[in-house]
Amino acid sequence: MADKRIPVTVLTGFLGSGKTTLLNHILTATHGKKIAVIENEFGDVAIDDALLAKNTTMQVEEEIIEMMNGCICCTVRSDLIVVLNKLAGRVRNGKLKLDGILIETTGMADPAPVAQTFFVDDSIKKFYQLDGIITLVDAKHIEQHLDAEKPEGAENEAVEQVAFADRILLNKTDLVTEGDLTRVEARLRSINQFAPLQRCTYSKLSVDMILGIKSFDLKRTLEMDPEFLAPDAEHVHDSSVTSLSIVLKGDLDLSAVQAWVGDLLETKGADIYRMKGVLAIAHSDQKFVYQSVHMIFSGNFDQTWGPEEVRESKLVFIGKNLDDNLKKEFEACLATPENIEKKRKLLRFPIGARVKCKVTQRKWEDGIVVAHLYRDEYMPPGVVAPYQVKLENGDLIYTPEDSDDVVKSR
Repeated sequence: MADKRIPVTVLTGFLGSGKTTLLNHILTATHGKKIAVIENEFGDVAIDDALLAKNTTMQVEEEIIEMMNGCICCTVRSDLIVVLNKLAGRVRNGKLKLDGILIETTGMADPAPVAQTFFVDDSIKKFYQLDGIITLVDAKHIEQHLDAEKPEGAENEAVEQVAFADRILLNKTDLVTEGDLTRVEARLRSINQFAPLQRCTYSKLSVDMILGIKSFDLKRTLEMDPEFLAPDAEHVHDSSVTSLSIVLKGDLDLSAVQAWVGDLLETKGADIYRMKGVLAIAHSDQKFVYQSVHMIFSGNFDQTWGPEEVRESKLVFIGKNLDDNLKKEFEACLATPENIEKKRKLLRFPIGARVKCKVTQRKWEDGIVVAHLYRDEYMPPGVVAPYQVKLENGDLIYTPEDSDDVVKSR
């Protein structure tokens, strides 16, 4: 079923990278789409609206909304939610037709909180789909921004903008040599090894590189650029922001993966800028596709594995303090006989144990454990219950977890 939510593109890039020039190209391009452009300026004096004004009169299919006096990722983020909800209301009322929204952030913005808006706010999540994060890079000056020393506790916005990118547009290539471009591209790849990189001058490129690319959907990203997880794309560098990719054959235990990801995001979420993956889960014919932005995680089963397709898991991390322990921890999630047996030994009740099970919100019933690690065809994909229990009335049930909240001694 097609996703009918309105796609949103976030355009980011450090100061002077050419974002407004790119917006002008989009406003004058012949693409036939009704687009709302949301601008963000850090100060309280509008500059970009004046630069765009002559083109908005030429292309009446666009609507420009300005958010002033603050960075969209912090002080005016709540204003972004208000603006998006107002646009949604006009669309529902039939007063506005929208094919997409383009959000231009200030050059000082961290794109992560902007992206998180489309996952943490229910009203936004239902009406909008994050289509992609486009990062514009100034080929001549990016290295000095990446190397800039920041006050203790402050973040390097240029690094985070590159790390979060789903597409990197290397702009102003006419101002540097081919040797410079090779060096800059290697530096960008060391921070973000999976985002497709496009060279351009004066921010000129096809609108198709920016709008409707569905690059925030991992499945599509893998189809468009299947080599972004290739091991030979890694580079050794001094930056604290790195990429780490894992490819692992075999099926994974869903509960083990959930526990691992939960612990990882709780303990290292601040260091993990982006995490994406396509996982092969035991007892599921579908691929589990997930992604996260810092501690915000979303995932679901999507697309059936092909009959000749190798069942393997691919995932990528971008962030700080990434090490090979992540690979070892991930391997421990494999649904091997050894790992399954370890899981079985951790269960609290042996087969034959007399227990009390919570069968409704307020009702408990007595029963006997008759099976460990139970699964049947009616259970959700990948789910394996700790216990199957036979109640005193003869009914067979399973417990969703091994805790006193649902099953305990009697």
